[in-house]
Amino acid sequence: MKLIIQVPCLNEAETLEIALNALPKHIDGIDEIEYLIINDGSQDNTVEVAKKWGINYVVNFRRNKGLAKGFMAGLDACLRNGADIIVNTDADNQYCGDDIEKLVRPILDEKADIVIGERPIDSTEHFSPLKKKLQHIGSWTVRVASNSDIPDAPSGFRAYSREAAMRLNVTNEYTYTLETIIQAGHQKIAMQSVPIRTNAELRKSRLFSSMFGYVKRSMVTIVRSFIMYKPLRFFGTIGIISFLIGVGIGVRYIIYKILGEGAGHIQSLILASTFILMGVETYIIALLADVINSTRKILEDVQYHVRKLDYDKTKDLKAEEDA
Repeated sequence: MKLIIQVPCLNEAETLEIALNALPKHIDGIDEIEYLIINDGSQDNTVEVAKKWGINYVVNFRRNKGLAKGFMAGLDACLRNGADIIVNTDADNQYCGDDIEKLVRPILDEKADIVIGERPIDSTEHFSPLKKKLQHIGSWTVRVASNSDIPDAPSGFRAYSREAAMRLNVTNEYTYTLETIIQAGHQKIAMQSVPIRTNAELRKSRLFSSMFGYVKRSMVTIVRSFIMYKPLRFFGTIGIISFLIGVGIGVRYIIYKILGEGAGHIQSLILASTFILMGVETYIIALLADVINSTRKILEDVQYHVRKLDYDKTKDLKAEEDA
């Protein structure tokens, strides 16, 4: 059983060694632990620090591509190098390295394929009251959108089984944390949450420049993911609401017409027709989107089997070389 711990990095020379030193060297049930960094266009000596420390693999981007693309590139490299379990952690030492054993244990016990660390948000000192509230609201929204019970959706401290990693796709360029939970929820991938500890803040977060920007981009990601995986419910709900509003306005016009006052309310008839037409058209869009969604599911299944053939072949070749 091989574990690879991946660490996304962007100008992390000052904190990377601290984070790497905290990573476990042995976990019961794991035969081999290796380490990988994703250098997301760093302008400092992040890579040199990692190589000096003894990192096994480096995924190198010449320019910054963002956390989402870095995460997927890391998964690809881990799978190609034979990882049975992949753990993602941060280079700023936000998470306690000893808790990696908590993350991988449910996967080793075959109780889950994705395990997400639940931070003690309410007791984290460097989180402002507003940020704590937004974290809870955002996690609740993701739980609704994914039909899951993950209490800390934005947490980047996670473990993935090989099977789960091969099924993941991230289409937004902002962050992988929210979209992957929604995707896993709709794919019925077994997810579990475990309580973890956090360390003192070494630097400010670089994922967002302002709280408003974080909320806006997170909501766009959630809505976009919900549309992608539940298009019939999303567009169908809008269409039905629009249709019912139109019917309501139309009934109002009919009542006035019966009372002999219809001439003064002709605009209501126009408005009712508009809403009813919008509702019908939106519901047709919902049906078409649902057909596209079915096609996406087929393509995801094909992609999974292609990935499995590719990664397993690479894993076997690497095993032969090591032998």
